[in-house]
Amino acid sequence: MSSSESLFTRARRLIPGGVNSPVRAFRSVGGAPFFTVRAEGATLETADGRELIDFVCTWGPAIHGHNHPAIREAVRDALDRGTSFGTPNPLEVEMAETIVAMVPSIEKVRMCNSGTEATMSCIRLARGFTGRDKIVKFSGCYHGHVDSLLIKAGSGALTLGHPDSAGIPASFAQETIVLPFNDPDALDAAFAEFGERIAGLILEPYPANVGLILPKPGFLQHVREVCSRHGAVLIFDEVMTGFRVAPGGVQERENIRPDLTALGKIIGGGLPVGAFGGRAEIMDRLAPLGPVYQAGTLSGNPLAMAAGLAALKLLRELDPYARLDAMGRKIKAALDEGAMLRGIPLQTPQVGSMFSFYFSEAPVVDYATATASDSTRFKDVFHTCLQDGVYLPPSAFEACFISTAHEGAAIDRACEVLSKAIRLL
Repeated sequence: MSSSESLFTRARRLIPGGVNSPVRAFRSVGGAPFFTVRAEGATLETADGRELIDFVCTWGPAIHGHNHPAIREAVRDALDRGTSFGTPNPLEVEMAETIVAMVPSIEKVRMCNSGTEATMSCIRLARGFTGRDKIVKFSGCYHGHVDSLLIKAGSGALTLGHPDSAGIPASFAQETIVLPFNDPDALDAAFAEFGERIAGLILEPYPANVGLILPKPGFLQHVREVCSRHGAVLIFDEVMTGFRVAPGGVQERENIRPDLTALGKIIGGGLPVGAFGGRAEIMDRLAPLGPVYQAGTLSGNPLAMAAGLAALKLLRELDPYARLDAMGRKIKAALDEGAMLRGIPLQTPQVGSMFSFYFSEAPVVDYATATASDSTRFKDVFHTCLQDGVYLPPSAFEACFISTAHEGAAIDRACEVLSKAIRLL
């Protein structure tokens, strides 16, 4: 029995499914997960002594690669001063100033501890600001394990074949309107019927929890116009795309100003973190200024703030986005080449350092077309790549991530492995 297999056996005795987040269990691709003992640059070192080129990047945060020395030094310096204070600290002020400077729509921001907390707080704040109850979301968009949003979700819920979680009261679900992404007619119809009762609309502007889906031209602008017309709060969930596809996220690329934005991942530099921010008049409804309550013992934790500030400083100083996009396009070309040589249909959405691939004849534009793709072929590619030292997300319905540390030999090797894996189908 390998070291990873032994660890998994022990874990299953004490941890549900042996994992602390469902998609890690490899259920959709088969086999048992490996355990990581160290990460450095673009690679993971497993408990079995293997080195893997990593395109999960801790599910997004590691845009500079793993264990970056500048981030490690920032955490070390912060650690010398203490792990948690329970009072305001200077680093959370600096983080707020940095986020407001980088994200176009954010005038005020509050830190929390996860992306789920951030989206949950945005929903509560939208309801408190408008005095309305209903929320609009899109099929396949995953916004964390929030009761009112875990309906037709993506990510682990989709991977495990349970888009709707048990334990959510029907009354909660009734306040959530679920629409197909990229369908302006469905959006118009929903607002025509419920417009005066809709508190807000939340979406991943580039959905990346059902694989990566890109919006059709004009769709996001139409969403903005509809929300403005009906007085609904527009919430961008940029937990994944924030600071990754551009310094100011999708809203900078698309020149759209949401009312609220949920953030996470990169702003923690690999430590647990979340944040949400937006228009000052909405954010000022939060306690202690207003009646919408939100709190967190470890919010603004100095270690997470130090790591996140170091990550954001590197982005501002190095401006790596053109380099990341070049690597993304190189991966896309390798995937397309493998599919062409093998003669099989493949869709390869890519934006900057994010990419995905679907074995599908039809372009993937929403939840329905994503889930209609051939996930069995993805499973075969996943295991071939893993055997050859390249780690992809263990699900056909997750986005892949590239870091600056992949540049050079790692990206070249990954292109060879991916193209070969598809040709072997």
